[in-house]
Amino acid sequence: MADPQRKRVSEDMVTYSYLLLYIALSSGQIFFNKWVLSSKDINFPYPLGLTLLHMVFSSILCFVLTKVLKIMKVEEGMTLDIYMSSVIPIGAMFAMTLWLGNTAYLYISVSFAQMLKAIMPVAVFILGVAAGLEVMSCRMLLIMSVISFGVLVASYGEININWVGVVYQMGGVVGEALRLIFMEILVKRKGLKLNPISVMYYVSPCSALCLLIPWIFLEKPKMDEQRTWSFHPLILTLNSLCTFALNLSVFLVIQHTSALTIRVAGVVKDWVVVLLSALLFADTKLTLINLFGYAIAIAGVAAYNNHKLKKAASPESSDESQPTQSIPLIPSTNSNN
Repeated sequence: MADPQRKRVSEDMVTYSYLLLYIALSSGQIFFNKWVLSSKDINFPYPLGLTLLHMVFSSILCFVLTKVLKIMKVEEGMTLDIYMSSVIPIGAMFAMTLWLGNTAYLYISVSFAQMLKAIMPVAVFILGVAAGLEVMSCRMLLIMSVISFGVLVASYGEININWVGVVYQMGGVVGEALRLIFMEILVKRKGLKLNPISVMYYVSPCSALCLLIPWIFLEKPKMDEQRTWSFHPLILTLNSLCTFALNLSVFLVIQHTSALTIRVAGVVKDWVVVLLSALLFADTKLTLINLFGYAIAIAGVAAYNNHKLKKAASPESSDESQPTQSIPLIPSTNSNN
């Protein structure tokens, strides 16, 4: 009896280690991006360039791991039609999410950005209804109202609100919601189920290309003109590596736990980010109204997650369990994952 118990304890320790790794990497990546973009010491205030670097780095690493070293496998079944109709829209929306979300850090605090991201389920639900993937109900309407009310209260309590940053952040939320909708369409209607490394392998190059075009026209001229920015190879490579490690940590958590666990861990991570940002960044000043509103929004998010997981577990919607796991597979480096 002792051996099975020791084995169970060992498995639990591994699971908790992966969860702590995910929370640490997810929170740390948000702080890392904020520091790189806003620090005068680093002097690299270019969110498009930073995000482009992440996607190029991810594309190269995915290729090396799957095609050169062959220590990870890319799922088969991808066709040109699926790539054109699903992967390219997913990559474009992912690029939009990262670009706008990271840009928001130049104008608003990390904690306030995190609070605004709590509105994500509302955007996903509204777009899901429009796409025929969700059905309007009184329960869902109530949950969406609770989340929206909480975000409004948290916003009302923000001392230094910058509407430019709010617009960027909400644009990032819409982009992420569209990405999740396209991801669900990819699984439900196209019948293609991909593991995380496969999603990264197909989507990262597409996202990089979608980011390269606006970078050439929007940020490269500024970088050429000012010439005051500096490129720190070690710091930016480490930042990109942390982004890739975050993707893999989600892969490990999903493998060893469940969709419910990753969602609960995501809520814990959100609170860690909100509270720690008040200690790490001078532009973060939390108020009781902030925290009260965010608590209301998080309660609504928890109710939404519970509803989605129960729906996914029902026999008639067993195929939906894959989208539940696929949603956090490409965690935005600024997203509510």
